[in-house]
Amino acid sequence: MEWLEQSVPVFMLIFCRITSFFVVAPIYSSRGVPSSFKIGISFMVSVLVFLTFWLQPTGSAGISYVMLIVQEVLVGLLLGFTAFLMMAVVQTAGALIDIQIGFSMANVIDPFTGVSTPLIGNFKYMLALLVFLSMNGHHYLLDAIMYSYEWMPVTGNVFAKIGDGSVTDFLVTTFAYSFVLALQMSAPLVASLFLTDVGLGFLARTAPQFNVFVIGIILKMLVGLILLLLLMPGLVALFDHLFDKMFTALQELLGVIGRRPA
Repeated sequence: MEWLEQSVPVFMLIFCRITSFFVVAPIYSSRGVPSSFKIGISFMVSVLVFLTFWLQPTGSAGISYVMLIVQEVLVGLLLGFTAFLMMAVVQTAGALIDIQIGFSMANVIDPFTGVSTPLIGNFKYMLALLVFLSMNGHHYLLDAIMYSYEWMPVTGNVFAKIGDGSVTDFLVTTFAYSFVLALQMSAPLVASLFLTDVGLGFLARTAPQFNVFVIGIILKMLVGLILLLLLMPGLVALFDHLFDKMFTALQELLGVIGRRPA
């Protein structure tokens, strides 16, 4: 009974971090995954972490334990949000492309997130998920949350890192870098469609009898879809690079809030 009284508080702290991670992590947080599955996998991973790392018992009463719960929830949310931020790059790139093609007026409901997303962004996001699952990216996410206890134990102090601005600097830098990646991913199509607009502008000046507004809509759709078809083989390499940056960002976050294991 004494061992049980010491182990249950530690297990609950582990369960809080892992559950909060699955709430926002890509794939696991989608609406298509049942809540019972999320709770079940959180419980099983928590048991594996508890049996693998055998963390030291901690106090189970007082304000200090409440602060540890808040800290573990923050760590899980930070890890999951960092991974989700990199996956959102694909939808952002698709939204930028849709604005140029003209598909931004026909958004659809994404069944994974439950929000309105652009057509090309949703299409690319589905492809990214398939590539992510084919390379066992969901297993790497499980590795990240499991081995986060080597970097950041339950007795760590995340609030000190938040207070000195380290976590804020990391989040701002990661958000800016993710937006740059979205611009780079959409740059070929956006630049081509911009040149199409320039060509239509010259056509409107040299041949005013043409209805440029009607021709432009059809022409931009054709150019955008043809270029997207031509660039499809290179999307896998782009997604591989994106996922590599995702895992690098997770490692950098663990280095910010914790300490590299010896």
